[in-house]
Amino acid sequence: MNRTRWEIVVVLLLSYGMSALYSIVGIADRLTRPESLSQQTATLNRPLATQELFDLLYQLLGVATGLAPVALVVWLVWRDRAPKLGAIGLGWEPGRRHLGHELTMGVVFAAAIGIPGIGVYLGARALNLGVTVVPTALDTHWWTIPVLILWALRAGIGEEVIVIGYLFDRLKQIGWSPWVIVVSAAVLRGTYHLYQGFGGFVGNIAMGLVFGALYMWKRRLLPLITAHVIIDTVAFVGYPLAVVWFPGVFA
Repeated sequence: MNRTRWEIVVVLLLSYGMSALYSIVGIADRLTRPESLSQQTATLNRPLATQELFDLLYQLLGVATGLAPVALVVWLVWRDRAPKLGAIGLGWEPGRRHLGHELTMGVVFAAAIGIPGIGVYLGARALNLGVTVVPTALDTHWWTIPVLILWALRAGIGEEVIVIGYLFDRLKQIGWSPWVIVVSAAVLRGTYHLYQGFGGFVGNIAMGLVFGALYMWKRRLLPLITAHVIIDTVAFVGYPLAVVWFPGVFA
């Protein structure tokens, strides 16, 4: 069991545990600034180089770097028998519903969580509890939308595989109760979103509680990954349109 505990620590330090530490320092930094939180900005996807080719290469490297801990987790939980990734709710067994059903569930979850999430974000800004989140500031290139989709895939796959699939499996192994696992994972999710302010913190805890409860109920990870990727893709790709259509709200 001690080995499992250290494994959890190492995986989190290579992924969202370290992101949480950065976000804690980041929110402390923001609170010491003269501007209120609502007057500050957090940009998620920004240019990484002035030359188009090198910007693209850096973007792709960033996506790959974020997926590296996922590869580690897959290696750690891989089973010799099918379903190979059954420990984290991936793969299919005879008699289970198929891919289309789980993807459809993901679309439903995305709508149920994403739409109220917009309200939480706007409310937090109005109450000076959240920063202005700019989902993308990338220049317009032929590869901009595909790269934004890749960043959405990185976030959806990375967060759900590690914070839900892996963490739930390992914390169960060391004896944590189901609801302690759900709440702890949700708080972790909220903490590494603190860079968005306290609105992002609360909103992502709520999302984590819902996702955790759904995973405990269904033990399936693909619907959660699908929902997360859809939510982020809509935010990243749709942000420029939202600014044009609703400049007073999103600009």
